[in-house]
Amino acid sequence: MRFQPNMWRDASMNNNSFVLPTRMSLLEAYFRNVSGVYTTDFPDRPPVVFDYTNVNNSFNQSLNLLMTSKVTNLKKIKFNSTVQIVLQNTALLGIENHPMHLHGFNFYVLAQGFGNYDPANDTRKFNMVNPQERNTLGVPVGGWAVIRFRANNPGVWFIHCHLEVHLPWGLGTAFLVENGGTPESTLPPPPADFPQC
Repeated sequence: MRFQPNMWRDASMNNNSFVLPTRMSLLEAYFRNVSGVYTTDFPDRPPVVFDYTNVNNSFNQSLNLLMTSKVTNLKKIKFNSTVQIVLQNTALLGIENHPMHLHGFNFYVLAQGFGNYDPANDTRKFNMVNPQERNTLGVPVGGWAVIRFRANNPGVWFIHCHLEVHLPWGLGTAFLVENGGTPESTLPPPPADFPQC
């Protein structure tokens, strides 16, 4: 999150602050193939790798961590893909627990820890036998969590911090799960009386 002199506050995922569209819903834009409402270029990884738990990085201007893009970019996912996400808490201008919530799916909590996630060592901590199944998870203060889910529900699904104030600041994004190959795995059309945004 960043604080500006005008007191606007930003939060981000992969250095993108998510902005909800104003002219129509994401799902309607996807279903009706309307362009200009969102893009599907949400980055797979943070553009800058740094010591996420070092509070001094808030003031490191060479990293440019506090200036985030205000975008409506989604992550496009093939139907029935396995999706694994590392949720890394940062110490930018303060450390706080973030209860991350995923719409449309339950996920498995593979591991959690403190400090910076280290894929070379922390994957050994993954619980692949009986992981917790959740739809909301508190990312530890100054830590990380790894979640995994099967993208078997077509549509547009939001993942965001469940602290209400962090939502308008941009701490979220959405997954666009493509249709599968069968009628049962295809997004049904909206009803004729579906209210317009």
